[in-house]
Amino acid sequence: MNTRFLAHCFSILFFGLLLASCDNTFNEVGADIVGDTSFEFGTPKSYDAIAYTQSLGAMDSKNLPVNALGIYNNPVFGLTKANFATQLQLAVLNPIFDAALSPEIDSVYLTIPYFSTKTATDDAGVGTYELDSIYGPEAATLDLKIYESGFYIRDLDPTSTTQSVQGYYTNQNADFDAVKGSILLNDDVSDNQNTAFLFSNSEYNELTTSTDGVKSIVRKVPAMHLKLNKTFFKNKIFEAPTGKLLNNNIFKEYFRGLYFKVDNAGTSAGNLALLNFKAGAITISYKQYASAPDNDPATPLPDKVQKSIVLNLAGNSVSLLEQTNSANYTAALTGNATTGDSKLFLKGGAEGSMAVINLFNPLDQIRYNNGVKLNSPNNIPDELDELREKYRRHELVINDASLTFSIDNTTMSTGSPVAYEPNRIYLYDLKNKRPLVDYYTDQYTNSLKPKYAKNVHGGIITKDSDGRGTKYKIRITNHLRNLIKYTDSTNVKLGIVVTENIGVVTNKRLKNSFITGAQTVAEAPSMSVANLLGTVLYGSAIPAGDPNEDKKLKLTIYYTEPK
Repeated sequence: MNTRFLAHCFSILFFGLLLASCDNTFNEVGADIVGDTSFEFGTPKSYDAIAYTQSLGAMDSKNLPVNALGIYNNPVFGLTKANFATQLQLAVLNPIFDAALSPEIDSVYLTIPYFSTKTATDDAGVGTYELDSIYGPEAATLDLKIYESGFYIRDLDPTSTTQSVQGYYTNQNADFDAVKGSILLNDDVSDNQNTAFLFSNSEYNELTTSTDGVKSIVRKVPAMHLKLNKTFFKNKIFEAPTGKLLNNNIFKEYFRGLYFKVDNAGTSAGNLALLNFKAGAITISYKQYASAPDNDPATPLPDKVQKSIVLNLAGNSVSLLEQTNSANYTAALTGNATTGDSKLFLKGGAEGSMAVINLFNPLDQIRYNNGVKLNSPNNIPDELDELREKYRRHELVINDASLTFSIDNTTMSTGSPVAYEPNRIYLYDLKNKRPLVDYYTDQYTNSLKPKYAKNVHGGIITKDSDGRGTKYKIRITNHLRNLIKYTDSTNVKLGIVVTENIGVVTNKRLKNSFITGAQTVAEAPSMSVANLLGTVLYGSAIPAGDPNEDKKLKLTIYYTEPK
């Protein structure tokens, strides 16, 4: 809204004090009860909120905290194929490989741990794990190919005069694919390493050799653990031209990273995982003589020692998503900004979508001037004018305000298996590209499940007994209080998107901006790119008498009227 918004936020963040207005009627009820949601007392009244679906198209997907890999055929939204490209970095700069010591590669392994939780351990010490963030049929396989990337991912835009960050977009897979290397790096004879790759929940065994040659086996948590082509890394790393391994800036230009490409494995539907690629690494294990042989046949050869070099999957990365929309989703992307839509389609990832929301019925026929009602418009919804006048007269105390989004279970339960549902949606100020004040005032945290933080503000899915979602509810009490109290504040448009992590509220650029009203929107929340799931919600354009009228998008305000 305005500078008052920022002043309130800084008070919360830096002094730990609750918002306090000049009038006690705007003190937040229950603010000292962390995680409490029972503020709904007094008289409830429902107001209109006009909402429609808006296509986001391709988005900047550079350097996301998590990235998708795989194939997911969503029965509601269509098919997503998630490829990925990342730079590599030397863990130790300028490694020296002395040809006189005859270094010889034993193995090259790529390892990227999955998100997993150990659920049991047997008598032999073998763990049982449950994988998180895997979408698609259980035990489905993929055709996974890993190549050297030929595409240089820049830090800065060379065409910009302001040193702005270079963006790379979800729909650029063809650009990366066109310049990939010719050698398949995961070329092991075992098909579970490539043409029949599976996101397995099993531990893997890692053979380690100490410097004195003692071998041992260590159990490791489930991960993508792939053998890579030893000859390629011998040529690329051990025989690199002079100076190419000197520092990571030079190295990233010389070896531009890896490109992960997925396809269906035969008739398998495939599945898709969210991964923290930056936790991954390539480990090159090799052995060499402890000292240079003297070439005297009478002298025994020196002992060989075990060495390793690590390439971290760090540096710039890009999520490369190919999307084939379903017919219903394509039709839903043309929303009605005037009347709103009966259904709201929210989807993350490639060709994603959001909903744009205007609070209150747009009818504008009256205004108040010093308590006198005038029959003339003022570009403010009449419902908001009436609430502001009641507050001015000390006739109104807002106890709670929330938006409730009911899920279209019929649509979301089509297909087999049915579509996965996003755990959370995120409401934000579309004009100023930031969370609402209620996000900042909600101090609830959950160290074990950080994605459930800020549960008073909400947006977390509510499920019924069969595990399917029924609604999302988002509390906007303080946003409404400020909007009513400060008559010069703007009733900004709100945006609603799926999110992967409520703790990340940064934004990413849209490849093509859009206009809503007189406002140009050029960015959307970052975590809506990372989460590839979608949901269908009942919107605002549901007429009276419709069987789903009770599921219409609701702005509900609980208030009391002082006597």
